[in-house]
Amino acid sequence: MQTQPYGSWPSPVDAALAAAHDGQPEWVGYVGDEVWWTEPRPAEGGRRALVRRTADGREEPVLPEPWNVRSRVIEYGGRPWAAVAGDGGPLVVFTHFADQRLYRWEPGGEPRPLTPVSPVGDGLRWAEPRVDPARGEVWCVLEEYTGDGPDDVRRVLAAVPLDGSAAEDRAAVRELTGARHRFVTGARLSPDGRRAAWLGWDHPRMPWDGTELLVGEVGEDGLLHEVRTVAGGPEESVAQADWSADGSLLYASDRGGWWNLYRDGTPLCPREEEFAGPLWKLGLSWFAPLDNGLVAVLHGRGAAVLGILDPETGEVVDTAGPWTEFAPALAAHGGRVVAVGASPRTGYEVVELDTGTGRARAIGARHRDAVDPAYYPRPRSRTFTGPGGREVHAHVYPPHHPDRTGPDGELPPYVVWAHGGPTSRVPMVLDLEIAYFTSRGIGVAEVNYGGSTGYGRAYRERLREQWGVVDVEDCAAVARALAEEGTADPDRLAIRGGSAGGWTTAASLTTMDLYACGTISYPIFDLATWGPGDTHDFESRYLESLVGPRAEVPERYAERSPTTHAHRLTAPFLLLQGLDDVICPPAQCDRFLARLRGRGVPHAYLTFAGEGHGFRRADTIVRALEAELSLYAQVFGLDPTPAVPKLELVT
Repeated sequence: MQTQPYGSWPSPVDAALAAAHDGQPEWVGYVGDEVWWTEPRPAEGGRRALVRRTADGREEPVLPEPWNVRSRVIEYGGRPWAAVAGDGGPLVVFTHFADQRLYRWEPGGEPRPLTPVSPVGDGLRWAEPRVDPARGEVWCVLEEYTGDGPDDVRRVLAAVPLDGSAAEDRAAVRELTGARHRFVTGARLSPDGRRAAWLGWDHPRMPWDGTELLVGEVGEDGLLHEVRTVAGGPEESVAQADWSADGSLLYASDRGGWWNLYRDGTPLCPREEEFAGPLWKLGLSWFAPLDNGLVAVLHGRGAAVLGILDPETGEVVDTAGPWTEFAPALAAHGGRVVAVGASPRTGYEVVELDTGTGRARAIGARHRDAVDPAYYPRPRSRTFTGPGGREVHAHVYPPHHPDRTGPDGELPPYVVWAHGGPTSRVPMVLDLEIAYFTSRGIGVAEVNYGGSTGYGRAYRERLREQWGVVDVEDCAAVARALAEEGTADPDRLAIRGGSAGGWTTAASLTTMDLYACGTISYPIFDLATWGPGDTHDFESRYLESLVGPRAEVPERYAERSPTTHAHRLTAPFLLLQGLDDVICPPAQCDRFLARLRGRGVPHAYLTFAGEGHGFRRADTIVRALEAELSLYAQVFGLDPTPAVPKLELVT
């Protein structure tokens, strides 16, 4: 073992390698006996490719470049494709990211548009398609802009003809219900086709605050009638609903303080565990009913694992295998279940479980070690003590290298990672962006601060009206604890985050002197200019729960904003922003930097054309990672091996 200063260890995990493995498979499903999914292609302009696993085990893209299977409904998107098997091959319906039109594709042909382009505002968008060959249409969520503002929008359940008659005619799209709610999810048809169930909610609630589970009768006219609310409400979040084979209605509700599974209102497995999560995208699935009455479920406290629930006994049998974390992407076909799983030693891969044999195996997007796994980090899940004795959950990734160690008496630098959301959670899985730092001798601590999901409603509601306080305090508690116990160098602590994590990073740097520097990505800086008319409709009232009703506590919006406290900032920082970001627009960065001008704070501001909220292109990810490492090298006095391009800091 060779001794070398922390932050200077040679590593095969370069930024290009981390970029090539960015993202994960999503939107799994069965098409006949085949498993299909979408996966990221950073080297292909960041598109999402639709991929199939053929009967002989080959993986192949369904559509070539530049087809990008991704929806922009509520900006974060939703399930963008559906397909049914036929004698002549599959019939596929998908949303193309560039124009947001629905397309139909069959083998041997070219994709044909099913929906028109609207000249109004951001046009027409579609999510959660469900193909109905018998009716000759596809049911989906329609998001329709009625004006040029981000709030000029309506959402309804709609049916699009499969014959292409609506490709140039908006009037040919049938609306299945009136615009009863501001937000809706896709309809799930009962096995007999006579009823449909879906979720709806309205401002100012977010879906994890409260949703309504709606059921309607499918009439002879193909519309939904006698719509009624069967569960949910302003303080009850129903995250998913579906029908069992016998026609009973299954849904995940947090009415008892945890998202648990219910059947026609009766709890099936009451536990202080989560059987669902936050509905950031339309069509996320935490459970999938099987034909034999069993239910595939994701459940746990913190990490979500895959199991099979027997509704009659309430028992859950978990899947054996190396996967310690599963994403909310489940589908079932007969006795088969497909999911997306990962672990600290493997990235996310498509996993199939045969419930008859109990055997689970990776069948798609299989993890392959791009470097010697000896360079992978070895994280630990820990619980720290925050202010007032409250628990703070975190994953700690110490520096790790197969043949390097730090000098005696030297403590390593650490970077606290604040996740986005903020109503979300960071999983403990292999992430080569983390390995990029830990294999060089820089520790990482990912904090699931108060407000995070996975630990019950009470834990996530710690952030209610406390955004910019609890998240900042919890991240600081973890950083201080690592320093006090001798794990991290107290003089070489940094913080980084994107989106809501960018807010937490900026709030931390402008209100305390704990961190030597920070990396802020596509952030919110100014609460007063992030709301209705300033950001997208989905989150435009989010601050009413995170900060408080603007009309009642206007002073709080200024008190919490990093822009207000820019004069207190002394630590060097890196600011990263996509120029096409409509969720956290570049204007947020412009205003913050204007307040900072002339104050002599070293910083760099990098912008990326063609990138929105979150970076998807390989060249962008490479530039951002290398710039971040250069910032830490300059502030912490590190000498990275190999060297990275020097980030020019200005004042």
